[in-house]
Amino acid sequence: MSEPLLDRRGLLRAAVGAGVAGGLGLALPGAATAAIAPAGTAAALGPAGFPTYQYIGTPFDKASLRYNPTNELIFPCIRGMYDKIASPLGRYYLYYAPHDRPGGICLAYGNSLGGPFTEYPNNPIISNVWSPHYSVSHVSSPHIIWNAANRQFYMYFHGENNTTRMAWSTNGVNFTYHGTVLTTAAIPGSTETSYARVFEHAVPGLGNKYVMVFMGVTGGSRKIFWGWSSNGKDWQFDPTPLVSPGPDSQSDLSGPSLLKRNGTAYVVYHGNSGNMFLTEVGNAFDREVHLGVFHRPLTGAPDNRRSAAPSFGTDGGVEYMFYEAGQRSGSTIAVARAV
Repeated sequence: MSEPLLDRRGLLRAAVGAGVAGGLGLALPGAATAAIAPAGTAAALGPAGFPTYQYIGTPFDKASLRYNPTNELIFPCIRGMYDKIASPLGRYYLYYAPHDRPGGICLAYGNSLGGPFTEYPNNPIISNVWSPHYSVSHVSSPHIIWNAANRQFYMYFHGENNTTRMAWSTNGVNFTYHGTVLTTAAIPGSTETSYARVFEHAVPGLGNKYVMVFMGVTGGSRKIFWGWSSNGKDWQFDPTPLVSPGPDSQSDLSGPSLLKRNGTAYVVYHGNSGNMFLTEVGNAFDREVHLGVFHRPLTGAPDNRRSAAPSFGTDGGVEYMFYEAGQRSGSTIAVARAV
């Protein structure tokens, strides 16, 4: 169960002192010619040498989905399955969800990151009622990892916004409920703890295998927090924000993801302006070096000045970013490719 611990920087100073999936053929007719970039834009690198990503299309036609109860799709998570299970539905699984009631964890599958992706016919694969474990208004924000040691997938998702849950699977489709892994009790004074993503990353001195980055609401503001675990099931959390919004001139942050490059670790996340931002946190998660805008949304569709919740993959040496595009109540899943 979750358990708040000591201040992050003090704890780590004492300790140190003693993925992914990976191409996207597009689902919508003509979408391959719909890539949008300002005229004359150069393919310049972003902060810390990360690539600039350019919108190339959507993985499926949202209007044709069988399960789409709210017309708002969020929080993509892309994973390669071809090297993990026998006879998958496709080489790649794309998890996503509606946000508002009833939500529901959904799956689409395809044979390249270039698409197209096909909706799984029995969505949602996890619903807002799972007897006898829980009955909540909605479940959303799916994030899945592969535990190679026991050949199981671990799925993290929220419902309600103050609770992050976990379920496990051997095929990425049918899940067994594990339990709650994070609540607001882990972050004193918080009212929400959700939108969690988990990554393999060992922090010096902690003896962990995994880290979790997530959104927490304290003092009426959304910030990025983190936790660590040796097994992906039992977690400890730092009650001090990992990334705060002020240095980015934002009031709220959400949808974090961990990236590694240049021998160090970064968190990319969404700000209330609609931009994505990048902060170096270091391999020990003891830094907070704000590096500015990581990705700017399109002013037109599908972003409509808002991009969020990125999930990254590489195919054939080409980097892709699946993300949540559009303003709340009408967002969809979109894909950008490194240029």
